[in-house]
Amino acid sequence: MLNKKILNMKDEIIKSVQGCVKIKSVEEESKKGMPFGEGAHKALEYCLQLSENLGFKTVNVDNMIGYAEYGSGDEMIAVLGHLDVVPEGDGWTYPPYAAEIHDGKIYGRGTIDDKGPTIGALYALKAIKDLNIPLKRRVRIFFGLNEETGSKCVKYYVDNGGEIPVAGFTPDADYPIINGEKGIVTGKYTRKLNQDGDLILKSIKGGIAANVVPDYAEAVIMVPVNKKEQIKRISEKFKEIKIEEKENLIIVKSYGISAHGSTPENGKNAITHLMMFFGELDFKGDLKEFIDYFNKYIGTDLNGERLDIYLEDDISGKLTFNLGKMFGNKDEISFEINIRYPVTKTFEEFIDTFKEKISLGKLEEVYLRHKKSLYVSPDTEFIKKLQKVYEEQFGEKAELISIGGGTYAKAMENIVAFGPVLKGQPMVEHKPDEYIEIDSLMKNINVMAEAIKELGN
Repeated sequence: MLNKKILNMKDEIIKSVQGCVKIKSVEEESKKGMPFGEGAHKALEYCLQLSENLGFKTVNVDNMIGYAEYGSGDEMIAVLGHLDVVPEGDGWTYPPYAAEIHDGKIYGRGTIDDKGPTIGALYALKAIKDLNIPLKRRVRIFFGLNEETGSKCVKYYVDNGGEIPVAGFTPDADYPIINGEKGIVTGKYTRKLNQDGDLILKSIKGGIAANVVPDYAEAVIMVPVNKKEQIKRISEKFKEIKIEEKENLIIVKSYGISAHGSTPENGKNAITHLMMFFGELDFKGDLKEFIDYFNKYIGTDLNGERLDIYLEDDISGKLTFNLGKMFGNKDEISFEINIRYPVTKTFEEFIDTFKEKISLGKLEEVYLRHKKSLYVSPDTEFIKKLQKVYEEQFGEKAELISIGGGTYAKAMENIVAFGPVLKGQPMVEHKPDEYIEIDSLMKNINVMAEAIKELGN
């Protein structure tokens, strides 16, 4: 019955997802009434209006977050979705904000992470409402605006007395059920430069976010004529490096492979390869010190071993380290990092060592943000209910898994990540040509409808 109702809404669902994806909702500078910028605000307005059109009560919490609500009862369950997206970056086959359909897939930034699943959850609840399926608990579908860069939207909701669900999920990871998430540390560091010598770094830039493996980095170096050939010969040793000449300048381009910062082993870091190349050039002074420090303590290490912060457990595996962004000029250079530590470990176990090693690079800390790890016991009632739904929908055992990626589950109690990525599907979030398969979207809506029904009673 639910499946048939959802299938009948297929064209409407696709159109609604496309409409939201067409809104570029990367975090921007705050404006009056738009704490995360104009794009995120427009996405919130879009989804609240859509919710009203579908017959739901809607609430806008000071333009920080919003939700659609249905039902009655003293207790509430939640589906926690987000509408903000990471920057699109380069390398797209199809326009990142056109929501074009090709070969049964909707392409665009946010299609899988997390606009498609969030709007899918809204239609799952619409099917339940239209069929008058009884629920003992109220249901809220949340529209968050700051998941990618800090979850300040949910924190605002919680800190200002927002009702906490008794159970719920965020459709922003993988199936079956993610009951463990690594702790996340994000930091930005900068160093002043007083350059001297024949080679002068004019500018450097690479990466789009701390939690994305950068697939491109570029630097401009002022070079004397008599050193250009030497630099060209050195560049030939690096397959990731290409150089171009322009008057007294050399433009260095480094190419890598993008991946989510929680799985840096799936990518190739363009910035770290650029710095390895720099390590073979004849820089002097502060810049030389910085390059040597970087290559010694960071380099291509993905697990924090060079910084002496390596940790591991049997549930979630190794600590991961991602160098996500670097930018600078002749006077200053900065970089941003993303660390994910195992679910049974603590921030306190490694942070002192980390800060000690950072101090060796004469670096100034711009910020350091921390989200604790998450672990929900397999014996929790709502975990068992989600396992029941998964096993009925997919005909296989619902294994509990831990991940390096961080979701909204960390931001609100009684939430775990549940879907939308099916087993065997590639990870396309944060990558060029992000997409959601339409068949997968429809299957997800069926699963979420059953999950809402189960948790709501």
